[in-house]
Amino acid sequence: MRGGIDLGGTKIQAVVVDAAGEVLGETRVPTPRDGGPPGVAAAMGEAVEQAAGQAGVAPGDLEGVGVGSPGVVDDKAGTVASAGNLPDWEEPYPLRDVLAKDVGTKVRLGNDVQVATDAEFELGSAKPYDSILGVFWGTGVGGGIVLDGRPWIGRSAAGEIGHVVVRIGGRQCTCGRRGCMEAYAGRLAMELRARQLMEEKGHQTKLFEIMEERGRERLTSGVWARALKAEDKMAKKLLREAIEALGAGVASTLNILDVEAVVIGGGMGVRLGEPYAERIREAMMPHLFADSNPPAVHVAALGDLGGAIGASLLVKQSDK
Repeated sequence: MRGGIDLGGTKIQAVVVDAAGEVLGETRVPTPRDGGPPGVAAAMGEAVEQAAGQAGVAPGDLEGVGVGSPGVVDDKAGTVASAGNLPDWEEPYPLRDVLAKDVGTKVRLGNDVQVATDAEFELGSAKPYDSILGVFWGTGVGGGIVLDGRPWIGRSAAGEIGHVVVRIGGRQCTCGRRGCMEAYAGRLAMELRARQLMEEKGHQTKLFEIMEERGRERLTSGVWARALKAEDKMAKKLLREAIEALGAGVASTLNILDVEAVVIGGGMGVRLGEPYAERIREAMMPHLFADSNPPAVHVAALGDLGGAIGASLLVKQSDK
């Protein structure tokens, strides 16, 4: 059995899987908003312990634990840096060794979106294809690439699709740059924009009422979905902006890679599902050079667990 952790800006998802990738135990805990990297690492260890308990084993009995993390991930050094959607996580932090000591087994690190893309390629909706682009729409917007059956991570940072520029000199992104796709489509950026429109412009919205009713501290994917169902004007406006940005950014990436299929995942992508995947496909078309032969577009089949399942594959890969 192997463990896998999907480390996100709002949640930590952990699974324990068997040799075939079947989930035997799972848990989901909130990502700490303070305490920095040590606090996050401690929560990750607790999540693994809970998932292992469901599977009837101790964490130390696992073959290993894979981690899909945002930021600059260096598996050889065992560090994660510049994870902008996590609390106070800029400098390299030795996550691999800290977590390995906590759980009592070896730990492998990978980019969160790349491992989720790998999982869809090996086990999910991208199984029929040899080349794919994963677009994971959640707290931020991340990308993963598989070319000719192999993950492509470049020198270590390939796939940062959220930072494709969709508007020169545009809205400031949470990364500090301007005009990134994530500045319009990332859930955190959308929340900041919603607060600005409400507090500074006086616009009305049910988003924050729904957030409080649901006992949430942030505008989660579920909150956005409920606001859309309630015909909230601000939610619909910000989702239109997000779709436009996703269409332009994904199409620009496809003009370089020309892959066979796009897989839409992440909290927002999975929650909003096929209707919004179709809207992204339609938004891509005006910007797509090879518009007579567009790639297939699918929603991630593994859902919320895809990132954690993909992280568990890192342990399998390390044994080859």
